[in-house]
Parts: sequence; C-alpha cells; structure tokens
Amino acid sequence: MKRFFTWFIALFTNRRTWVRQIIVAAIASATAWIVGDNLIFNGGLVAAIVCALSIRISLYKSIREGLGQIVGTAIGAGVALLTVYFFNFGVIAIGTTVLFCSIVARGLRLGEVASVNVPVTALIVIGPGISGSTAQHRLLSTLIGAAVAIVFSYFSHSNTPAGRTVNQIARIGKRSAELISDMAEGVAAGFNQKQAGSWLAKARLLVEEIPTLRSQALEAKQYAKWSPLAGIDEADALYVQGVAVEHMVVQVRTMARTLFDSTLDEKRMDVVDRQIAYALSATSYAITAKIELIESDHSINEIDNIARDLRLAADNLTEELIAQAEKLPRSQFVRCISLVSQMKIIANSLDESSPALYSVKTPGEPTSAKVIGLSPVIKTTKLSKRIWLGLRNFMRR
Repeated sequence: MKRFFTWFIALFTNRRTWVRQIIVAAIASATAWIVGDNLIFNGGLVAAIVCALSIRISLYKSIREGLGQIVGTAIGAGVALLTVYFFNFGVIAIGTTVLFCSIVARGLRLGEVASVNVPVTALIVIGPGISGSTAQHRLLSTLIGAAVAIVFSYFSHSNTPAGRTVNQIARIGKRSAELISDMAEGVAAGFNQKQAGSWLAKARLLVEEIPTLRSQALEAKQYAKWSPLAGIDEADALYVQGVAVEHMVVQVRTMARTLFDSTLDEKRMDVVDRQIAYALSATSYAITAKIELIESDHSINEIDNIARDLRLAADNLTEELIAQAEKLPRSQFVRCISLVSQMKIIANSLDESSPALYSVKTPGEPTSAKVIGLSPVIKTTKLSKRIWLGLRNFMRR
C-alpha cells in the first residue's frame, strides 16, 4: 500500500508544471463564471467556456489568443445575427456562422486551436433563445471570459518568460550533449548501423524541439518590451542564445547523419575512430560547460575558452585525418572532414561569434507554434485606410 501511495503521489510531484497549469485553468474558469454571473444576467456559463478555450500556458499567448477570440467571435456573431434575423435560428444560420467564422479565423491566421474555438464561441452566442439583448449579453460574457483567462495566465508558471527560455535552452543543450556523448562512446567501441540509426532518430527529435524554443525565446523578447519587470537586453541575449542552440542542434543531427551514412560505406576503415570519438567527447563536454554557464552567472571569457578548446580539438582531428589521408577511402575522408566543419560551427554557436546569428534575419515565431498570425488592430487599420481612400477617390470623381 505504501508503494502505491508513493507511486500515486509521484504522478503529480513529477508533473508540477502540468498540475499548476490545470489548477490555474480550473480556478480561472470558476472565477469567470462568478464574474460573468454577477455582471451580466446568466453570463457565467459563456464566460467560463470562453475562459477555458482562451487560457494558454503563458500571458503572451493568452493575450493573443483572447484578442483573436474576441475579434473573430464578434465578427462571426454579427454575421450570425443577421442570418438569424433573415432566416431564423436553423440550419442556414448554423452553416453560415461556421463558414464565416472559419474564413475569419483563416484570415487572421489564428492557428488550428483558435480556428475551432471561434466558430464554437460564435454558436454559443447565437444559441437558442437568441435576441438582440441576449446576443449582447453573450458577447460581453465572451469579453469577460477572455479577460479572466489573460489575467490568470500570468500565474500558469512559477517562472518568468526569460527563466522559461533559459530552461528550454538548458534542456535541449543537455540532451544534445548526452546524445553526442553516446555517439562518442559508440564510435570508440565500434558502432553498427542500428546504433547509428538510433542516434539519428534522437537527433531528429531534438530538431523538432526548435519551434518550441524559438516561440519561448520570442515570448521573452516580446514580454520585455512592455513589462518593467523584465530586462530588454537580457531578453535579446536569450533570443540570440536560442538561435545559437538551434544552429547547434542542426549540426548535431548532421553529425548523426554522417555517422549513419558511414555504416553504409563498405570501404570504411576504423583507423580514425579513436580520434573521432575523442573529438565528439570534446564537443559534448563543451556544450555541457556552456549550458552550465548559461544557468549561472558567467563571464564572456569563460565561454570564449570553451569555444577555443573545441576549435583546438577540431584542428587536432584535422591533423590526424590528414596524416591518415592515404589510408582512408576518399568518401570516408570527406565525411570525417565534414565532422570537423560541424564541430567548428558548434564552437561558433557556443561563443556566439558566427555572423549567421546576427547578420541573417531570424524568422519570428514558427507557424506551427503561432496562436494568431496577424494583428487584428493592424489589419483593421489597413482595411479602414483602404476603404477611406476608395471613398475619397470615388467622391472626387
């Protein structure tokens, strides 16, 4: 029995972040019910539903989600009310509401989740017993639910956006270092295609973490622009570090792919495996050391020393490869030299000296992680300007 209770408690203690988020979501929905019911006649249910649909894991995403929810629902419900006025509540009103809300959600690029939430909320607004006052009450309840979700999303995490960015960078960096360490041990012991395939699969999973990391780094950057509690310089530095980790992870995957391809080469010789294993081990150590410095107060000189040592390990591997060039098949020699290139790119990412981190514009939040792709305010402003210019040109005629 004691073992069962220990296991049961561990289910929650090992998932503190998830538990915190669902508790906050539950309290937020209950609060939305109370506020909606007290401010608007029978407005609690709609407010609670919209709150549950809008709340996200961060303040930044909840604001964008809530804004998109309100704008999309208001437009969709407005059209639905016109449809109900002309055709009464029925199949035409339902079909028109879902169709128009889907178009609006697509136009605002709300993403997969919000594209479903907007039609659902609009249907709630125009539900049975609809009238002008009822629709107005439900729209106001929608606004209350979204507002409560935005407020409570601040408490979804015990850490700041910058702190969460550091945690993401550390998590991905440590996993990368562990993978390269496994690769080093495997190469030293003599690896096969199955092992190399396992490394490549893990490296691909690491690359799939990039959109989440970039989204979190962008959140920290945007949060610092308006919050006096966050430093802009720190957020900008974290964003660059996030881009550097992204470049590093891509090189880790390329390393795993290079080792996998080498198992397919029948002419491959293992005379340089020891040197490659040492170089991979040095790469793993450098990444681990950099992550430890990011998690603590560090100096630039320490990071420079880490990158310098990794470049030295890459140069030593190059000399070993050149010394063995006559013994190695050309295809194997080229693959080994590519490992040297990947090590140096990782070194440039560690000390953030590569021009690719600064000179090349980094895309914003990945489409897969976006909550709302376009600003409704900017979009509405542009549309109003076009309408005004069109009317002015028409009047001049």
